[in-house]
Amino acid sequence: MPTTQQLQDFTQQVRRDILRMVHAVNSGHPGGSLGCAEFISCLYQDTMEYSTDFDMNGKNEDMFFLSNGHISPVYYSVLSRSGFFPVEELATFRKLDSRLQGHPTTHEHLPGIRIASGSLGQGMSVSIGAAEAKKLNGDDKIVYSLHGDGELQEGQIWEAAMYASAKKVDNLISTVDVNEKQIDGTTDDVLAMGSLKAKFEAFGWDVLEVKEGNDVEAILAGLKEAKSRTGKGKPVCILLYTEMGNGVDFMMHTHAWHGKAPNDEQLASALEQNPATLGDY
Repeated sequence: MPTTQQLQDFTQQVRRDILRMVHAVNSGHPGGSLGCAEFISCLYQDTMEYSTDFDMNGKNEDMFFLSNGHISPVYYSVLSRSGFFPVEELATFRKLDSRLQGHPTTHEHLPGIRIASGSLGQGMSVSIGAAEAKKLNGDDKIVYSLHGDGELQEGQIWEAAMYASAKKVDNLISTVDVNEKQIDGTTDDVLAMGSLKAKFEAFGWDVLEVKEGNDVEAILAGLKEAKSRTGKGKPVCILLYTEMGNGVDFMMHTHAWHGKAPNDEQLASALEQNPATLGDY
């Protein structure tokens, strides 16, 4: 397993990838990608059991579904640097005929991608289906999913949450990125949701909170605890409290960088704050 420093170095390089990818095409979603860089890095570099000899079924391996597919830059970076496809392919992000579209899709057959995502609200339903399939196949591995807190304003999420607890889908760990921001402002301003912990518990889930969602040690501890709670009759929810735009001072503490690319000067400043650790593509 990687050390804390190795995970931090990996995450720092992922941040550079995100920034360079969205800058190159003046398009994409850096805010949430940067906020989830530590989490997805920890998931793929430490927690999940998987093979890079990719197939769509994912039998006898852990599976991950990115429901908030607009944060594809962080997903692509981690997948490539985890061995699913060449890191150099990151340079094709959002370009014509690229396998790395703005939202992950399946018809390009990019290794690591099992669903087209970004139509918010659907990923939990898919994850539940994959988790139930594992049970039917006698597969004891875990299904992970990631959701934005703004995404929870979609009704389908709560239909799925109700189903998962009623059917005891206890091989599922769904993480919510609680950065309290979405494209039009704060989640409270757009559509306040009250206590997410109370809501998921009311829907029959086992809920744990990771208050330091951009700290790799806190994330690893949270994922370990979540995994220990699987197989006990309830789906598991991690509420991961992150900072949108984490690691870049002028992108933090605002929703403005949800879907805006940095210009040349801003990119230079952001990269200076995040020196290369593994080498750029």
